[in-house]
Amino acid sequence: MGAGGRMSDPSEGKNILERVPIDPPFTLSDLKKAIPAHCFERSVIHSSYYVVHDLIVAYVFYFLANTYIPLLPTPWAYLAWPVYWFCQASILTGLWVIGHECGHHAFSDYQLIDDAVGFVLHSALYTPYFSWKYSHRNHHANTNSLDNDEVYIPKRKAKVAVYSKLLNNPPGRVFTLVFRLTLGFPLYLLTNISGKKYGRFANHFDPLSPIFTERERIQVVISDIGILAVLYATKLLVEAKGIAWVTSMYLIPVLGVHMFFVLITYLHHTHLSLPHYDSTEWNWIRGALSTIDRDFGFLNRVFHDVTHTHVLHHLISYIPHYHAKEARDAIKPVLGEFYKIDRTPIFKAMWREAKECIYIEPDEDSEHKGTYWYHKM
Repeated sequence: MGAGGRMSDPSEGKNILERVPIDPPFTLSDLKKAIPAHCFERSVIHSSYYVVHDLIVAYVFYFLANTYIPLLPTPWAYLAWPVYWFCQASILTGLWVIGHECGHHAFSDYQLIDDAVGFVLHSALYTPYFSWKYSHRNHHANTNSLDNDEVYIPKRKAKVAVYSKLLNNPPGRVFTLVFRLTLGFPLYLLTNISGKKYGRFANHFDPLSPIFTERERIQVVISDIGILAVLYATKLLVEAKGIAWVTSMYLIPVLGVHMFFVLITYLHHTHLSLPHYDSTEWNWIRGALSTIDRDFGFLNRVFHDVTHTHVLHHLISYIPHYHAKEARDAIKPVLGEFYKIDRTPIFKAMWREAKECIYIEPDEDSEHKGTYWYHKM
């Protein structure tokens, strides 16, 4: 995955690991003015087309797998199932991305429609829609703030755990990456792992969790009801079709969605060129600019371009995905060296980040003592 090596963009003609500047000479208003007005328009019909499209493709994958894989000789079936899991997880990730877009009110002009569509899509993919919507909103409001961001908060050198040092070798990195990809999202929802430290236990299912405000608590309960309904539907499906069928047709693709989500967001927020800030130096636009676009090759389109329009998304999150590339290209001349896209092939990038981005510290000789950069052990 990943195009790796294309040089069609001025931002790619320099060392991709070179640090980004930290003081932009432009404002958010300058960026908005550079974007064509129609890019801000949300159409329920246009957005719904992509939902229907992805559902049809998902059904085709299901039909082909359910009808033909059982007819294959055993060796070929063992090869066919992973192909189905990859294809189905990919298209379902596209649906998850649309649900995420609903949480940003980028699906339509009607909040009720956005929340209804997002609730159904995310619940079906074992994601508590409202709970994650609100914690994700906090992430956008506090990106790369060491004190207030909601997720992907790196540790300072003195805080690096002993097990992280023990795993700082090739076999350890393989284990760490597999653990992060398979269990990272469920553990984040259940235990707030890698999230903001609240002083007490926090998760996405407890309406009294410190993650949420008073007015949000009832919607957390609604999210829980959605997950419980899907769990009950899954139980009925297991009783009717068997655990092996449900696991192969549904649960493994959903796990694949969670893995893709972690992979995408990990690579968006983990890079040697990106700073983090403590409260003495953080401000919103500094944080919003401290992300990077990635190239997932043909999957960019399957994932509705969320992979390579992430810098734009953190600056203006309510632009729908079908306008995102045009809007991104419109602001790139304004962003200049503040915009970065890393086209390193995805598996290579994943390995590099796991090896190089272990802890953060400010530069000793810098006047910016509240600006922190990634280092390796």
